[in-house]
Amino acid sequence: MGKRHYGLFTATTMLVGIVIGSGIFFRSDDVLVATGGSVARGVLVFCIAAFAIVFGGLTINNLAQLTDKPGGMITYAEEFAGKRFAAAFGWFQIFIYFPTLAVVVSWVAGIYISMLFGLGFALVGHIFLGFAWFAICFLFNIVSARMGGGFQNFSTIVKLIPLIVIGVLGVIIGDPVHAFTYTASYVSEHATNIGWLAAIAPVSFSFAGWEISTTVSSEVRDSKKNMPRALVAAPLIILFMYLIYFIGLSGLIGPSTVMELGDDSVYRAATELFGAVGARIALTFIVISVMGTVNGIILGYVRLPYAMALKGFLPGATWFSKTKGKENMPVISGLFAVVVALFWWIIHYFTQLHGVLGGANISDIAIAVSYLLFAVLYFQVFRLWRKGVVKGIRNGVIFPTLATLGSGFILMGGLQNRQFFIYVFICLIALVAGYVYFMRREK
Repeated sequence: MGKRHYGLFTATTMLVGIVIGSGIFFRSDDVLVATGGSVARGVLVFCIAAFAIVFGGLTINNLAQLTDKPGGMITYAEEFAGKRFAAAFGWFQIFIYFPTLAVVVSWVAGIYISMLFGLGFALVGHIFLGFAWFAICFLFNIVSARMGGGFQNFSTIVKLIPLIVIGVLGVIIGDPVHAFTYTASYVSEHATNIGWLAAIAPVSFSFAGWEISTTVSSEVRDSKKNMPRALVAAPLIILFMYLIYFIGLSGLIGPSTVMELGDDSVYRAATELFGAVGARIALTFIVISVMGTVNGIILGYVRLPYAMALKGFLPGATWFSKTKGKENMPVISGLFAVVVALFWWIIHYFTQLHGVLGGANISDIAIAVSYLLFAVLYFQVFRLWRKGVVKGIRNGVIFPTLATLGSGFILMGGLQNRQFFIYVFICLIALVAGYVYFMRREK
């Protein structure tokens, strides 16, 4: 794990590739439903989420520049917030955050693969197809770092095509002004309703994963310069792409149609632009896009148990920290991640089958909780600024404050879920278990 496999381009495409891929296609209709069809409020929510990760990235940059050890956010937690918090945070990521995100995005891949080939599958079929790609991604990321990174570069370039084409043509050919007018009329009847904040949850899903790229910072060449650049530039690229697509889609087929068709709205938009054959081509790009997102998440996940084992935050450290092959890949770490994810595949199936979480999924609240934990790291930057380690009011005060405010908005979105506190309790189990394990290990 000591080799520097990735450059600035891969670090940036990894971040863009992890974030862009499924959420924008899968959750645009959820955003409009939550905002009552308001494109304007949808745009506002996208900007809020981008605000959270831009300033989150700028804040984390300060920590990234102070260490070059492997582990990403876990390392930052250990170095600057203490080992006990790091152990709790790491267990949350290993047992809740990463696997739920990987499972949900893989499931979305199954949905669009079924749509592409006209299979007409329902939940079980989507689960089967998604799990197949999930297993393939784990296989080649465990076997080769270069293979996983190479696919990430390719899929990131491909996934920008449908966003740009549908977005730009939707703005030019469609009627975005009418879309904004429609929503303004609708929202005026619900001016006192703050339920539109529920849109933050699906949008935060669309932006989820930006911090995953930090798990491979030790494998990025000149990481103290390249990782901060990637963490700052990529969110701005992502926001631009999302806004173009969201406005273009709404302008082309109308907000009401997007809400009515749900996941099929992108196919309708592509059909109106290019016909049936062209829509298939566009859907192919989208499938590759979602596949790339799955790969990006797994690329980071397979390394996390390895990093935790090196720090003594997991039992069986000697076993987990073993690497194999010329690239010293953590095979056992990856296999452990697979086992954890299998549990969440089962949970995801039953929650979707019985509609336990309504329109949400098993990753939504985990994302909201993760931002609450990020706020602890943001505070460490402020603390280091007071000690003179972090230089400048902008880096030590303004950025952490704005990043924390952004995390607060994301948490508010999570609170709109009726099962929020039940799911938070599950998250707390992982956090407390990690904390207790490390406490006992220290004795």
